[in-house]
Amino acid sequence: MKKIRIPSGCCVVESCPDRNLPRFRRDIERAAAGPALFTSVRFFLIPTDMLKTQAISIVVPIYNEEGNLERLFSEIRAAVGPLGLEWEAVFVDDGSSDASMDVIRTLAGQHPELRYLSFAANQGQSAAFCAGFDAARHDTVVTMDADLQNDPGDIPAMLEKYAQGYDMVIGWRAQRKDTRAKRWASRLANAIRRSITRDTVHDTGCSLKVMRRSMLLRLPRFKNMHRYLPPLLQAQGARIAEVKVNHRPRNEGYSKYGTWDRAVAGVYDLFGVRWLLTRTVRYDLKDHNL
Repeated sequence: MKKIRIPSGCCVVESCPDRNLPRFRRDIERAAAGPALFTSVRFFLIPTDMLKTQAISIVVPIYNEEGNLERLFSEIRAAVGPLGLEWEAVFVDDGSSDASMDVIRTLAGQHPELRYLSFAANQGQSAAFCAGFDAARHDTVVTMDADLQNDPGDIPAMLEKYAQGYDMVIGWRAQRKDTRAKRWASRLANAIRRSITRDTVHDTGCSLKVMRRSMLLRLPRFKNMHRYLPPLLQAQGARIAEVKVNHRPRNEGYSKYGTWDRAVAGVYDLFGVRWLLTRTVRYDLKDHNL
């Protein structure tokens, strides 16, 4: 691997991101403020301030994903392990009927970084996320799906953005690997959502996010709330940024959601979310002796 110029305040850590090489080259050159010549993508530039201050909890809801879990945890370790951060993965089993829990227990027995919860019955993705938020030990929470369509190799770049003072960083799946019908339904739902909630997020449906746990715990909880985290957090005063991320086709298991039925349900939920946004209570303290 050839040398590159390292900008002041950054260091190089080893990683194995599964991502598009030309885009990764541009990311490195932008961070290094100059040409970056290399023969391997096994590294990433990370601000040293982030290495000193961050500890992260990675929350993953799981429902019948037995064929993906070993690879998922391996990719998470490869992405965040070399960063030098304190980290944990919180797997939340949402009442799976396959062998997902057997795989999770085996992994947890081998890796102390993995903690898990298992619901007695299927409660839905929002409930699984909320249980993960409650169980997380660290204030920086990363969320992602278990179907391997989210790429853990994108986490370092999102943490780098988060370290710039944002309260939420959202993955933007600019090149989605879904069916045409699913892409069109998502575009329609996003357009309707933006018109009602008045947020500017391109892709609120991407589960790959970095958020502040202390703010997440203040949010009202309801079914499908995970789809509206950007406007809900924005109403709490969160600073939000987006980062383009890799999106991969599903190779194991099957999608747990329909296409147009989810879009219709999302539009229905929007009216309740809009009501919540207009009634949100927010305050800042001037002084206290608590």
